[in-house]
Amino acid sequence: MVRTHFDPDEAEEFESAKDLLVRRCLAWAGEHGMQADEAILAAALDARHRSRDGRLACWDARQVRRFLLEWIPRHLAADRDVLATAPESLLTFLRYLTASGLRDPRGASPAELEAAVAEAAAEYPAALADPARQGIGRFWAQTALDNGVVLDDERAVARFQRDVDAGRVRFDSEVLDKLLEAEFIGAGPDDERAFPQCPVALPPAAELAAEAARSEVVRQLTALTGWVGTDGRLLTKTGNLRLADARELAALLDTGERDLQVRSSAEMPRVSLLLAWAKKAGLVRVRKGRLVPVAKAGPVLRDPEALWRRAFEAVFELGTAICVPAFEGAGSSMLATTFDVLLPDVLNTMYSLPTPIPVARLQETVWLACQEYFLLDPEEDGFRQDIWRRQVERDLLEVFDALSALGAVEQSHGLPDELYSSDLRPGVFGEFGELTEDDLPLPPEARARLLPRLAEPGPLVRLTPLGTRAVRERLLADGRDAPLLGELTDAEAGELLGVLAQHYTQETAAAELNGWLAAHGGDVEPLLDAVRACPFRTRASAMLSTLVETLPDGRSMRARLRRDPALGPLVLTALLETGELRPGDLTTDEHSLLLAEGLIILLELGGPEAVVEQLRESAGREAPEFVAEVLDSGHPTRVALEELRALVYEPMLARNSRLRLVPSPAPGSRGRPSGRGKKHRH
Repeated sequence: MVRTHFDPDEAEEFESAKDLLVRRCLAWAGEHGMQADEAILAAALDARHRSRDGRLACWDARQVRRFLLEWIPRHLAADRDVLATAPESLLTFLRYLTASGLRDPRGASPAELEAAVAEAAAEYPAALADPARQGIGRFWAQTALDNGVVLDDERAVARFQRDVDAGRVRFDSEVLDKLLEAEFIGAGPDDERAFPQCPVALPPAAELAAEAARSEVVRQLTALTGWVGTDGRLLTKTGNLRLADARELAALLDTGERDLQVRSSAEMPRVSLLLAWAKKAGLVRVRKGRLVPVAKAGPVLRDPEALWRRAFEAVFELGTAICVPAFEGAGSSMLATTFDVLLPDVLNTMYSLPTPIPVARLQETVWLACQEYFLLDPEEDGFRQDIWRRQVERDLLEVFDALSALGAVEQSHGLPDELYSSDLRPGVFGEFGELTEDDLPLPPEARARLLPRLAEPGPLVRLTPLGTRAVRERLLADGRDAPLLGELTDAEAGELLGVLAQHYTQETAAAELNGWLAAHGGDVEPLLDAVRACPFRTRASAMLSTLVETLPDGRSMRARLRRDPALGPLVLTALLETGELRPGDLTTDEHSLLLAEGLIILLELGGPEAVVEQLRESAGREAPEFVAEVLDSGHPTRVALEELRALVYEPMLARNSRLRLVPSPAPGSRGRPSGRGKKHRH
């Protein structure tokens, strides 16, 4: 299908889709009197492809600003008058996405995008002129352009490079030095692609609010802040609570530490954790040797759900408070040192999993990740490394205890689902075939430790609905794709089907589609109309397939649509692929429609060159007549037929005309003989 999302390694597929979208958008812009530049359109698609989520048709204010104020200044070298058209060209592209039904409804609305482009356009000239926003490649490419070099001319570029080396080209060396420094320290935007997440379901907002109010940590943080009082509590010279106060607080918070035989409140880990938590959440602070409340925290303390959210965000700064050394002098934990980096990875791993994940699996992956941040001596004895690994494992259990008390994680005990061990043995068949040793996600020693643990009951964890919502909000803030069942209820029919076809499993697509139908009176006809109106046949085919596979009567509905003027070619193709029809069952008109459908799909996927090559191989000199038959077939997609006429048929006729106008060689002249007269032997 004409997809709007590609994995980073699908370079060829992305380039084909980009060519098609740019070509169609330029034609649409011309028909509607809008400005659009080919280089800017291509750059907009490149920018979204090389981003955290890679969704070409999903745009919001952040993506608009990223493209105009970061991507173009950093990456795009072009003539100044072309660069000046970027805001208007982007606006045309966004309008085209909406008009063609390609827009991802999870992005901003068309009106919001118009406003976002206008706002960014006001800042665009300054951003474009800011030398610090350039990348190294763009710096040199723009310098070459400004010196009259045509970048497609290899000889001109080579001369430019020689002139630079010889000192004959003037450029700002200070700016170049700053750009090199920024490149070295990685100061540019983070465009690394992140894995898309599976759709999740969440309970109603009222249920989530009630769960937040029942959180043990929410209760404890509220009680702690109230205990501090308006006058505050005196601290020791080392900044700790006085021991008597700590015992009183332990009783109030029910931490079980009131009667511990300790010399300092610092030796009461649960009280210390909650105190650190309250500080990181902005509820209390230290001022002039006293622990005092933060005045601005009053509204948050009166809203349990707001307090829960703030407490959750504070967790990522609590590494040293949660990962306390098991004994004095043990040193800080590896996990504590990398806490703010690894904890998000752990929670993202847990997100959207269908069953609880064994803690042992997470412990192994966290231990491997910790080793990437520390230079471990390969000659170090295994006993010492085993101690460090066990400390990391213990710390991760403490993390889950804290998150469980907050209400973000649910802990249980049992036999792990086979899902979590099925990818650890070579020879097992996975999603893409038989797994080899190189396909396995963990090294041999980790698998040897892990497989026996996964064969017996052990601790399991999963995100609660509150935890799922909180992690999803962080994923979205990071620019990642995190679908939510029910979020497409108000989407246009075509936009709904396009998203379901690309980003949802059959099960989650059925749930989302049923919700949409329930909100729209149960009428399937608007969805079929959206497929009829789709100008991309490969996309229309995927949209129809989604309907067929998710609706209970989908297959019978498809069979009834065989005579539909717009959907007929799609239905015929599908019925032939499934074996429900045989070629001999087709009428002459249906045969012509199928020929047209095949040629149009090839044009969408491979471009005009692929169509010409295919015709040359299959039809030879009869290719123009073959295309003419397709153009007269009555196929319903006007846009595709006009494209086929302009890009394939008319150039074919022009080439054939030029060939016929070449005069034949005169008899006896050098070249092809006329076939008449005497032939001389030389």
